[in-house]
Amino acid sequence: MDNYKVAVIGAGLMGAGIAQTVASAGYEVFNIDISKESLKKAETNINKIFDKKIAKGKISIEDKNTVLKNITYTDDFKVLSEVKIIIEAVPENIKIKKETFINIKDYCNGCYIISNTSGLSISEMASVTKRPENFIGAHFFYPAPVMKLVELIKGLSTSDETYNFVKNFIVSLNKTTVDAIELPGFIVNRILVPMMNEAAFLVMEGCKPEDVDAAMKLGANHPMGPLELCDFVGVDVMLATMNGLYAGFKDSKYRPCPILENMVKSGNLGRKTGKGFYNYR
Repeated sequence: MDNYKVAVIGAGLMGAGIAQTVASAGYEVFNIDISKESLKKAETNINKIFDKKIAKGKISIEDKNTVLKNITYTDDFKVLSEVKIIIEAVPENIKIKKETFINIKDYCNGCYIISNTSGLSISEMASVTKRPENFIGAHFFYPAPVMKLVELIKGLSTSDETYNFVKNFIVSLNKTTVDAIELPGFIVNRILVPMMNEAAFLVMEGCKPEDVDAAMKLGANHPMGPLELCDFVGVDVMLATMNGLYAGFKDSKYRPCPILENMVKSGNLGRKTGKGFYNYR
C-alpha cells in the first residue's frame, strides 16, 4: 500500500463510515466537516462501534487504537493540500456537492477527487473543478465498513489514469468494484429502487407490507424484503432516488408511488423516525 493521506469531506453516516473504512485499511485520513457537532458525533459513534466489537471479542483494544489514530477530525479545509485523494460525502444534492467542489478547488493541487453519489451526474460535478480529468464517482453502500461493493463511474472527462488509480485504491480497502455507466441510478439503484417502488404500489393497492416482504424473502431468497429495506435506507432517500430516475429517463416506469410522497410528508421515513411501512416505536 502506498503511503499517502486521504480526506473524507462530510461526517454524516456515510462520510464517517467511509473514513472508518479508509482508516481500517491503514491510511491516514482526515474526516472534514463544517459542523463541529457532526465531527464529535462521528468520533463518538466510531468509538461505540469498536467498543461493541471488543465486547464481542471480535477485535482487541490495540486494533481499535490502531484505526482511531489514523483518523483526524477537523473543520479546517486547509489540510486538503496534504492529501492524495479527496472523497466527498456530503448530502446527495447536486447544488450542495457543486458548492463543495467550488469551495475546495484552491486546495486541490493535482489530487484525485471522488464523489460518493448514488446517481448524480459525475460530469456536471467535475465541470466546476480545476481538473475534471482527475474526477470520478464512487458509490459506496451503507454501511460503508460492511458493504463490499463500490460502483465506479467515469465522467466524460475522467482520465484512464484516474480510473486506474482510484480503482486500485478502492480495492485496497477490501472492496469489490463494478463499472457503471453515467446514467441515473447507475446499476444497483436502477434495479433495486424500482423494485421497492413497485412493492409500495402493491401496498397502495391493498397488500400487507409483511406479505410483500415475505413473498420476496421466501420466493426470491432475498435477505430483506423490499419494504423492510426501504424503511432501513429511509423512505425519503428512496423517494428522492426514484424522483431522480423519473427526471433522468422521463419514462413512466420510473413514476414514484404516491404513497411514498404521503409518507414523506407525514414524517414516516422508516427506522430513523420510528415508523415507515412498519412501526418501530
